[in-house]
Amino acid sequence: QLQFVESGGGLVQPGGSLRLVCAATGSTLDSYAVGWFRQVPGKEREGVSCISSRGDYTNYADSVKGRFTIARDNAKKMVYLQMNSLKPGDTGVYYCAASACPGRADLIASWGQGTQVTVSS
Repeated sequence: QLQFVESGGGLVQPGGSLRLVCAATGSTLDSYAVGWFRQVPGKEREGVSCISSRGDYTNYADSVKGRFTIARDNAKKMVYLQMNSLKPGDTGVYYCAASACPGRADLIASWGQGTQVTVSS
């Protein structure tokens, strides 16, 4: 059983950058693919990016391709999401979870508290 804690969110101007961190506890991480998802106000959760258990495969939503980069360090039991060229439409609460890659948000059994990302002038 894995548990995840998200951090690294904050307030940033359009065009700015943030790095989100997903820290896993409760089990080894190297057997699990991990996805980042986001909840935009008034919208359903959507998949943003994911990475395979070994880090040899990554996937990105069309809306973030070329701007976001996912990475993982299994020894540290952490997954990262580097977010560049941020847009107001990226505003929302970001979550990480063990998932298929790519995965569907509506198939995730449980969620952590997430981390808030706000892109605004």
